[in-house]
Amino acid sequence: MSSTATLEPVQMQIHAAAKELAERRAAGTSGDLLIPELRPMSFEQAFAIQQTVAAIYKANNNPIAAWKCLLPSAEKTVAAPIYQADVYQQSATCPLYPSTKGQARVEPELAFEIARDLPPRTTPYTEAEIDAALGHTRLALELIKSRYHTPSEATHFDALADGLVNQGLWLGPVLNPLAGLETSHFELSVNINDGETLQKSAIHPNGFPKTGLYWLVNFLSAQGIGLTQGQYVITGSYAGVLDLPLNQHCQFHYGELGQFGLQFVAK
Repeated sequence: MSSTATLEPVQMQIHAAAKELAERRAAGTSGDLLIPELRPMSFEQAFAIQQTVAAIYKANNNPIAAWKCLLPSAEKTVAAPIYQADVYQQSATCPLYPSTKGQARVEPELAFEIARDLPPRTTPYTEAEIDAALGHTRLALELIKSRYHTPSEATHFDALADGLVNQGLWLGPVLNPLAGLETSHFELSVNINDGETLQKSAIHPNGFPKTGLYWLVNFLSAQGIGLTQGQYVITGSYAGVLDLPLNQHCQFHYGELGQFGLQFVAK
């Protein structure tokens, strides 16, 4: 068993790393990779830093309001919180920190509402139990920004500690209620009011979009973390990252799933 003397320096390093990343997120800034002694070298260290950032934010009345996830692979585990102050519900404008090129970076997603608490427990939740706890499914956009100047040089553990390049979430209208609607893929178009139209064949990276949600609930439960009523979960981008202009109306069409319009503005 590790002694307290051994654990204390590790906990201090985790807190120092979390404090730096929390400050960058709050200010919308980016910086160098953390100094070597603060960089996470394992999933456990990265997740501990991430959750310490969450604790710092919660202490400042900014709790977790959503999660992003993807079905894990042999190479990486994708799970990160999104904070209340950075979640926007069908607002006509969406504030965000622009990219270095002065653009909005977003990912088209579906967001699943947690309508009933899913507290941590010793036995795994079944898919039926999770489905029974869900509310609306919404069209959504994940807002993207890294807290590192050179995110391409960051390891997965660096990115995981920092919340996996997330800076927020825009929640749009409820999914088209048409029975039997296909949600694994759709034709995406974004019409921009300068006349440009972006079109992509949008495909969910896990095929069935709830797959990552089912995994996340039980992954978090095993960490002693529950999902609570009113939170949302996004499960992977249908079309990668889109770079879109600021201060122009963008009309999104998610095929038969629905549509919405908004304008991105710089924080």
